[in-house]
Amino acid sequence: MVKSYHLMATAAAGVEALVGKELRQLGYDAQVENYRVRFEGTQADILRSNIWLRTADRIKIIVGEFEAKTFEELFEGVKALNWQDYLNYDSAFPVAGRSHKSTLFSVPDVQSITKKAIVAKLQEEYHVRTRLPENGFFAQLEVMIEKDHVILTLDTTGDSLFKRGYRVNKGGAPLKENFAAALVLLTNWHPDRPFVDPTTGSGTLAIEAALIGRNIAPGLIRSFSIEQMDWFDTKLSDQVRDEAEAQADYDRELNITGYDIDENMVAIAQENAKHAGLGQDIHFAQLAAKDWKTDQVNGVLVSNPPYGERLGELEAARELYRQMGTLYAQYPSWSKYILTSDLDFEKSFGQKATKKRKLYNGSLRVDYYQYWGKRVK
Repeated sequence: MVKSYHLMATAAAGVEALVGKELRQLGYDAQVENYRVRFEGTQADILRSNIWLRTADRIKIIVGEFEAKTFEELFEGVKALNWQDYLNYDSAFPVAGRSHKSTLFSVPDVQSITKKAIVAKLQEEYHVRTRLPENGFFAQLEVMIEKDHVILTLDTTGDSLFKRGYRVNKGGAPLKENFAAALVLLTNWHPDRPFVDPTTGSGTLAIEAALIGRNIAPGLIRSFSIEQMDWFDTKLSDQVRDEAEAQADYDRELNITGYDIDENMVAIAQENAKHAGLGQDIHFAQLAAKDWKTDQVNGVLVSNPPYGERLGELEAARELYRQMGTLYAQYPSWSKYILTSDLDFEKSFGQKATKKRKLYNGSLRVDYYQYWGKRVK
């Protein structure tokens, strides 16, 4: 019988529902919680979710969970888990830690006790009396305590899922790839409609839109830490990737454009798109946002313009918002989605948003202002 694991996909605040939706589309029963989505799956599912999820940060195995208010309860609870199923006697396993609203609030102590308990369990299981060498495969563990509820996890991802592997250069203040994918998935864009990013920077929004439009799995060209663990079935590496590759649609016509006022950023965006295998699918050009015009209808425009966070830059950012508002009003069939941390954005833009959504760009609180177009038939 194929073993099933308790899994969680971690996510940034505000994005969890999207991760849950992605998992359900992949065929999993997903339970959405703050900062994570739980689901069940086999080793193939662990790899599949790493390869396919566009908006998650990591896929972790939940090794176990229990309640603990004392260090003794923590030690015994950790030691009781089947660590031998995941770690060899020589595995390197650093333990990260977090504690929130819990009796055991000292994170260094929590980490230390957890590590000691795992060492004790492995020494018992592998009949090792000496110190564990920790020179085998790497396994990142984490102990999280929330309101005295302990969750122990093993990371299967390695570098965060936003690191797709296509970005060779990024310029200043780029969007993380998984956050850019979330912004695209929160729009009403469909691959048969025009997509424009008027402030494209290193091209991430346009590239993520093209990956979605082609149904290309975002993690297809990178590896994951689970593939280095010796209990993982290595035959799955090619098998799951071949399945994902077969689902890509390379024949569909895409209409995706990215513009930037800086010709150097345009060159960077083109290089990144080429590295993603999408060089022919996206048109990048140098153009100021205020000079954009189109005769196309029913398009979707997504922009991550400068926020004016630095001293003296806010007025320049607001002038750009004013220009955008005046310009975009000429295209009522287009839906516009603009991300900014400026709480007075609507005042500068000159129009109240149809809807706005609170998100976090890294640690920065931002709002996603959505203006839905009136579709022309």
